Amino acid sequence: MTNYNKTKPVINDVALFDVFGDDFDRFDFPIDAHRVTSGSGGETILVFGSEKTLLYDCGMAYCGNHTVENIKKKLEEKGRDTLDYVILSHSHYDHMGALPYIRRAFPDAKVHASEKAARIFEKPSAKELMKELGTSARDLFMPGSTEEILVDGIAVDVVLKDGDIIDLGDIKVKAMETKGHTDCSMSYAFEPAKLLFASESTGLLEGKDYVHTPFLKDCNDAIASRVKCMEYEPEYISLPHFGMLPKGFNNKYWEMLAREIEVKKAFIKKMKNEGLDDEAMLDRYCDKYWDPDMEEVQPKDAFIINSKAIIKAFLKAL
Repeated sequence: MTNYNKTKPVINDVALFDVFGDDFDRFDFPIDAHRVTSGSGGETILVFGSEKTLLYDCGMAYCGNHTVENIKKKLEEKGRDTLDYVILSHSHYDHMGALPYIRRAFPDAKVHASEKAARIFEKPSAKELMKELGTSARDLFMPGSTEEILVDGIAVDVVLKDGDIIDLGDIKVKAMETKGHTDCSMSYAFEPAKLLFASESTGLLEGKDYVHTPFLKDCNDAIASRVKCMEYEPEYISLPHFGMLPKGFNNKYWEMLAREIEVKKAFIKKMKNEGLDDEAMLDRYCDKYWDPDMEEVQPKDAFIINSKAIIKAFLKAL
């Protein structure tokens, strides 16, 4: 039996993805949507409307060519030959790194994302960082590969604002600004099914009893995003880096997220009240939340960078 730790995430694939039992399919969507993910990183979902096709996120660059192959195969299976839209949850490399490969394969597809993401992609320094992070991921997940990581084509064609609609025919996709993880984070509601593709601003399920709060920018914004998503009252929720929740688990998830926010806030407040400096806070945070098994999916250096940002975001909320 799996031992779920309440303070540290569960990394083992069986423990992480079978939390609802072997019979639960976390990619059984209530719409015509299919997982075309390739390699580790953010999930990539291909959605078929009655008139248009849409790709939700792109995954990492190192496996971009394989992701394109998966998309083409699924399009052929469904009797389609084109990708119409790409929507991005946010600007992090594990969610949009493969965008250049997808653009090259489907040059007519229109990329939609937030205004902040569009501005980020316009910066040469951002592309340099994407290339650096993409190369590190390639070296981690494809040892020995020398294939160049592409960054040409990282751009947004259509800026989405809160409430904007993308029409796929029988499916309408509503953009929802949900800041907190980043300032460019967007969630998407697929209607009429009321399926919410939530952003990382509303947490990450990393075990049966643990929700990670990756609020890298602003904890208060993330709290507001949680409320916003709850008020939408989704029938179905798909979480980043996980997939679908069982319908009966939706309310419990929001409760778990709220509880973990308060637990982490109290933990960081205690460190502040003790007068710990930034370095000491980081050491104690890593001692509580880092697990060596996490190195399989995230280098410790990346964890440390994120942890610094999380501590800062929570301190702003105190």
